[in-house]
Amino acid sequence: MKPVNSLRLAPWVLGSLAVTIAWDLSGFDLILAHAFGTNHGFAWREHWLPTAVFHNGAKLGAWLLALALVLAVWWPAGSLRRIPKTRRVQLAATTVIATVVVSVIKMGSHTSCPWELQEFGGMAHYVSHWSWGTLDGGHGRCFPAGHASAGFAFVGGYFAFRTTDRKVAMRWLFGALAAGLMLGLAQQVRGAHFMSHTLWTAWVCWAAAWAGDAATQWWLNDHEQRPVVEPAAFQVTR
Repeated sequence: MKPVNSLRLAPWVLGSLAVTIAWDLSGFDLILAHAFGTNHGFAWREHWLPTAVFHNGAKLGAWLLALALVLAVWWPAGSLRRIPKTRRVQLAATTVIATVVVSVIKMGSHTSCPWELQEFGGMAHYVSHWSWGTLDGGHGRCFPAGHASAGFAFVGGYFAFRTTDRKVAMRWLFGALAAGLMLGLAQQVRGAHFMSHTLWTAWVCWAAAWAGDAATQWWLNDHEQRPVVEPAAFQVTR
């Protein structure tokens, strides 16, 4: 099957960025947070379902799946046998890279979680995550949503499969988006994140997967066009 040019997906990358920025500008973060929290805090903060299942359990499951993808580079199973080793490397690498990028951004963020804000019973005051360097009085390191990356990071499966099996590619895409959104919402009801945190995580993971696909395609094209140098013939003299 003819390779698909990654540049064709650039409008989707830019379009999703525009949607995420539009949400930021809408002010809906606080409105949605008030649907789950009051000045007494968030009732679901310690509930077993979002805490034990969607937080702890999903996090462990995501790391096990990421490990399985790394091992599948050499020992593929199931649908992973349908793609070449280069694409399996791409899938494993973009999954790990997306998770690391989100974690690095979080480490440098001064944005605190909703449950730390004064209007939800905490001590911090609301500051936009775009106000870089401005402290809000909380612990910070809450932007973007790291836990949602346990789902969104696997969106790279769409790029790895789209040139060989479109149906499998779409399953990876919708599966990763659904998992990431579900995990993001679970953290939302607990007061751990705003919706913008989840949307930015989704975009970072999508952009990382897209960039990884572009780099892989460039590498493949470069090696296909590189001439094969045959070893020079030689004679053994006696």
